[in-house]
Amino acid sequence: MDEVQVVVAHSERATLRVGDVFLKVDADQARLDVEVEAMSLAPVPTPEVLWCKPSVLAIAALPGTTLGRLGGPSTGSPAAWAAAGAAIRKLHDAPLPPWPGRAGRSIAALTAELDDECGLLVTNGLLPADLVTHNRRVAEAALRPWTPAFTHGDLQIAHVFVDGDEVTGIIDWSEAGRGDALYDLATFTLGHEEHLEDVVAGYGTDIDIDIDVIHAWWSLRSLLAVRWLVEHGFDPFAPGCEVDALRSRM
Repeated sequence: MDEVQVVVAHSERATLRVGDVFLKVDADQARLDVEVEAMSLAPVPTPEVLWCKPSVLAIAALPGTTLGRLGGPSTGSPAAWAAAGAAIRKLHDAPLPPWPGRAGRSIAALTAELDDECGLLVTNGLLPADLVTHNRRVAEAALRPWTPAFTHGDLQIAHVFVDGDEVTGIIDWSEAGRGDALYDLATFTLGHEEHLEDVVAGYGTDIDIDIDVIHAWWSLRSLLAVRWLVEHGFDPFAPGCEVDALRSRM
């Protein structure tokens, strides 16, 4: 009998692997519904959906390996990062889904959430005030009008699989929807700034990509993530993770 492997687990959701099948258990059925619909619409390789029942989604494992993980070394070549950039561009150029995603929060809502979170980070003693204040200023550049794109919404490098220099699939679509394309690019390169040029080369130089906005999203995403990660048993202070990303903007 195959061993049951806990891939990730916290109070909101858990992912288990049994052989070549992943089981995603989520207390919010709407997130699973979004994931299934997004994978059916996305013009990039995605896992095969085996079945979906209340609170549980079963998907097949993808071939290849991930490009790496936040806080760890990159296992992909520059060509693999460029191929990922090309796949992301294909997604962003696709027809828009009918719902907003994680990357599609309004400027007003995002500003209010960011200001509240910055206050809590300092009040609770999680981060020093100067680190929070400086990164809040950096994050301001992300709070601008943007043209909606089909975004993944949680495009961590651990969610992109490659075999050699070919993208074999992208997983975890529960935050997908209409949103800011640069949010995806920033999420994908967070903690791996050395590969940003490779990703942009694959994405395409026919459009103007504002690197300052990507830097701003690194700060903004990290500021919003630190407290949640601590409260759910993760370590944003580990080398190469969110707190180091904030320090790198100083």
